[in-house]
Amino acid sequence: MVRSDFIMEVRGYLVNPAERRLRAPWRLVVWVFLAGFGVVVVGGVVGSIPLPAGEGTVAVLYATAQRIGVLLAGLVVAVGVGYLLDRRTLADYGLGLDRQWWRDAVFGLALGFGLPTVALLGLLALGFLTVTGVLTTSASDTLAFGTTGALFRLGLLAAFFLVQATTEEVVVRGYLLTNLAEGLAGAFGKFRSIVVVTVGTGALFGVLHLTNPSASALSTTNITLYGVLLGACYVLTGRLGVACGFHVAWNYTLALWNFPVSGLRAGAALLETNLTGPALVTGGSFGIEGGLVALPLLVLGSAALWWWVSREYGAVEIVDAVAVPDLRIRVRSVDSES
Repeated sequence: MVRSDFIMEVRGYLVNPAERRLRAPWRLVVWVFLAGFGVVVVGGVVGSIPLPAGEGTVAVLYATAQRIGVLLAGLVVAVGVGYLLDRRTLADYGLGLDRQWWRDAVFGLALGFGLPTVALLGLLALGFLTVTGVLTTSASDTLAFGTTGALFRLGLLAAFFLVQATTEEVVVRGYLLTNLAEGLAGAFGKFRSIVVVTVGTGALFGVLHLTNPSASALSTTNITLYGVLLGACYVLTGRLGVACGFHVAWNYTLALWNFPVSGLRAGAALLETNLTGPALVTGGSFGIEGGLVALPLLVLGSAALWWWVSREYGAVEIVDAVAVPDLRIRVRSVDSES
């Protein structure tokens, strides 16, 4: 009897009896282990595929396809493992691809294009930036897209950033933020848990970029704040449309204007530019995310998000449902079990 009670107590600690699934902390632990293992295995398999030698068009196309394949495989594994563990609907991860989702994504794309463009024009007006060419390529290519033509490389970059940024949003915002908010809701309440986790995942976003070339305390702070903004895009709409569109377009537009993307050079640009102003303002070799110029853009982006949510959703408020699971598999109430 004592042993049976102990087993039931442990089981109740690990499993939510009403939902018959692991509680949020244990789901996250299992997810990190299984998804991480799956990504390593699948990434290793995709990465082992032999590629053509050299830096010609075919070789670069194959290499880029391989990198995109690894990201896509990682995304499928991470979401697939979470889908089975959580028993959630895809919409509960912010992936309900309805008409509003796509409207949000278009707005996010416009926002992600507009903010770096404002930075370009502002730095140009201040004399902190010069334009020296159009459709150029560079040998200093830390994103490794080879020595092919500018238009071809910009096309590859568009495909790469589409998958890379979307993967980050689905994993960090869609999965981690959602599960952490649910797990903390019992202790903090839905509203507070969502706020805490939005800030926390924003900080994680900043830490993940800490090892990038030329990273600094300012760049980490800025990216943390932008991570919070991306989290707000999700928790104020309940959809990942704005966050995905914004993140994709932001990265790609930085490359278009020849700004480093979090310290990485794309090696191709629509406009060849040169930052000549103080690195504290412009971000220097890290790009505008590492300079003070990022802060007014953050304010502008927050105001634009506020306007969009007010316009499309009627009120600017946190969607409590982010912390409440929408389960695919319903079970009987514990009280009704015999």
